[in-house]
Amino acid sequence: MAKLNRTEARQRRHARLKKEVFGKTEKPRLNVYRSSAEIYAQIIDDVKGVTIVASSSIDKELKTKVQGLKKTEQAALVGKLLAERAKTKKVDEVVFDRGGFKFSGRVKALAEAARQGGLKF
Repeated sequence: MAKLNRTEARQRRHARLKKEVFGKTEKPRLNVYRSSAEIYAQIIDDVKGVTIVASSSIDKELKTKVQGLKKTEQAALVGKLLAERAKTKKVDEVVFDRGGFKFSGRVKALAEAARQGGLKF
């Protein structure tokens, strides 16, 4: 078997996680994706197949705030904004889907900021 590159390994981990993590109407899924430059998060109802709220480091609200910040600090701002938007949509509890990424660095900063913002997972 050929050795997997980084992207293929992440996709394989994510597929394995997707078997366990499923967002229902009462408890939607908080999905995280990070590229080398940006980070994106969205809360998804998998039953209806709709995105309830989303936030990212390229969001119009955050674009000016994130300039000059470290990537982990940007991720924390994204998590905080996502939690605020989720509260307006009356979403309190979510299932965390780290997207196959390790729970450290930017993914962890986003998750902790979302928890501080009031989301439970």
